[in-house]
Amino acid sequence: MTVKPNGIKNKRNHLFLLLALGVIALASAYSVYYYFIGSRHISTDNAYVGAEIAQITSLTGGTIKTIHYNDTDTVKVDDILVVIDDADTKLALARAEAELAKANVELDRTKLDYERRKALSKSGSVSGEEVSNSENAYKAAQAVFNVAHVVKEQATLDLNRTVIRSPVEGVVAKRQVQLGQRVQQGTPLMFVVPMLALHVDANFKEVQLRKVKIGQQVELISDFYGNSVVYHGKISGIAGGTGSAFALIPAQNATGNWIKVVQRLPVRIQLDPEELKKHPLKVGLSMQADIDISDDKK
Repeated sequence: MTVKPNGIKNKRNHLFLLLALGVIALASAYSVYYYFIGSRHISTDNAYVGAEIAQITSLTGGTIKTIHYNDTDTVKVDDILVVIDDADTKLALARAEAELAKANVELDRTKLDYERRKALSKSGSVSGEEVSNSENAYKAAQAVFNVAHVVKEQATLDLNRTVIRSPVEGVVAKRQVQLGQRVQQGTPLMFVVPMLALHVDANFKEVQLRKVKIGQQVELISDFYGNSVVYHGKISGIAGGTGSAFALIPAQNATGNWIKVVQRLPVRIQLDPEELKKHPLKVGLSMQADIDISDDKK
């Protein structure tokens, strides 16, 4: 049995027609998608959760007496994190108060002496030199009193600083201090991560950022929860430079084999605290960010 050439040709034309219709359908679908969605949104999966982490340091020296929280513990504002032994600071405060009281007595004595001699100078009972000397003594006592007052205030402050409180609500991380450890002023003790004040740093390609403005709406999905949880955020800022520009050793493309690399610019996205309460995130988690740029007048 032989196949007629016209039959083969008709079959081939039919297949080409189906292929052309398929290409047209795909092109039409892509055009519709790009017009209604693609041209109005930009997205990236190069995004990570960040936070302004609070570093807890000692503001006075001493021996660690009590530690109330460990890593992963939740703390609230003003919760006591660490207590430093206050025996030395109490003695310093008592000594400062005694010096202040002594300076106050001397100040009162020199003031009374100066006022008495000043009054007697009007009748000529005392010389001008005696008045001048008593005035200088009074001023010196005043200076000593002021110094003693400052020392007392510093001792009070040091005593208050033996109790270290949390400045933010969050989760304790990287606790470095141990019970009985001797710390100095400025010693790092731990970190507190503010879990309700998280943001996302999304690194977009430079060619994507033409219409990106502060205040635009962003939808985000975390790899931690998957597509079942969608976060809604707002652009709060755009970085002043790329990551390579702020690198410790920036690239210097001075040779002839230079190859252009598309740079990425960090965009900060503020998350909704209410959504973070329902679905908590952790610093460093990967995110997918989609910015609605349909309204570029924001």
